[in-house]
Amino acid sequence: MAEDSDLEKTESATPRRLQKAREEGQIVRSRELSTFALLAAGFFGVWGMSGSIGEHLQGMLRVAFTFDHAGAFETRRMMIGAGVASREGLYALLPILAFTGVAALFAPMALGGWQLSAKGLEPKFDRLNPIAGLGKMFSINGPIQLGMSLAKTLVVGVIGGTAIWNRREEILALATQPLHLALANTVHLIAVCCGMTVAGMFVVAAMDVPYQLWQFHKKLRMTKEEVKREHRESEGDPHVKGRIRQQQRAIARRRMMTNVPKADVVVTNPTHFAVALQYTDGEMRAPKVVAKGVNLVAARIREIAAENNVPLLEAPPLARALYHNVELNREIPGPLYGAVAEVLAWVYQLRRFKAEGGDVPLAPTELDVPAELDKGGVSDDEADQEAADTLNPDNEDASGASA
Repeated sequence: MAEDSDLEKTESATPRRLQKAREEGQIVRSRELSTFALLAAGFFGVWGMSGSIGEHLQGMLRVAFTFDHAGAFETRRMMIGAGVASREGLYALLPILAFTGVAALFAPMALGGWQLSAKGLEPKFDRLNPIAGLGKMFSINGPIQLGMSLAKTLVVGVIGGTAIWNRREEILALATQPLHLALANTVHLIAVCCGMTVAGMFVVAAMDVPYQLWQFHKKLRMTKEEVKREHRESEGDPHVKGRIRQQQRAIARRRMMTNVPKADVVVTNPTHFAVALQYTDGEMRAPKVVAKGVNLVAARIREIAAENNVPLLEAPPLARALYHNVELNREIPGPLYGAVAEVLAWVYQLRRFKAEGGDVPLAPTELDVPAELDKGGVSDDEADQEAADTLNPDNEDASGASA
């Protein structure tokens, strides 16, 4: 049951899934909304320009029904009269065609916007599968579409029929009215009936739009596994990202190891920590940490220091304080100035001894390290990270790095 529940599409579509569907031409569409927009554009066009339309229709009818005895027997005049009548009819309908054309272009933008995609034109032979077609016919979507069609027909038919029935006397009275008055009243009645029909289509569109939105998002629902897979694809595989981070740390540590031979001294724990310090008088305001590490990295720092004759000093409190409180290539904090000054003084004495001889300088043992800066041993996170880097066969920090 747990596996079946994972396969159910219960999760909402992610933004990436929606964008992919849009690229494939799958966007929300409501035919009823487009129909309502076309009818509304036509209604307002007729209503707002009824005077101009009436004048053009009147001119068209005058030309069509004016009897010219000479023209009745001449084909050329008959064609000219038909052309004039057609032109007048086009002028009458041109504003309506313009309004409806604009509505047809901009109505789809209300939901899904414009979308040009060649993928929608690609042939898909699975659409010719009769079994799949029967499945769609007898699915829950079939009765819903049938119900929407019946509701649309019923609403529009009732409203339109009611509008015509309530004005039946006005319609019959048109036959007794003068031509110009009858035309004006006809246009007015058409506009009123169209307005009632538009009101009916508004009701139908108001029902269809939420249904189309629900149907679209339901179709694009995803399973939990699909959401997880998409998240991995978009954010990157955690294993790959972890491997990249390990490689980056390996490169950074190899670069760090190249600074160990340039250090003035390496302060050790003596086994868990190793911190390399460097100070150049006149160029640095204070000594800075050029390399540091724990466990195997610390061992590698000590090894490189020994190979390059860099002095090693066992000062556990100072080594821990430097490791925990100073980042790479950063100057030491003020509270550690005194302790580090003693260490550098010992280093300078050691250099003088090697160059000139004399008494061997004694290594400092009682260094003044503030208790709040000495954070103790290696944390679990540091130990785990060290172990991960060491177990990684591509990581050359601990075993393969060299100066």
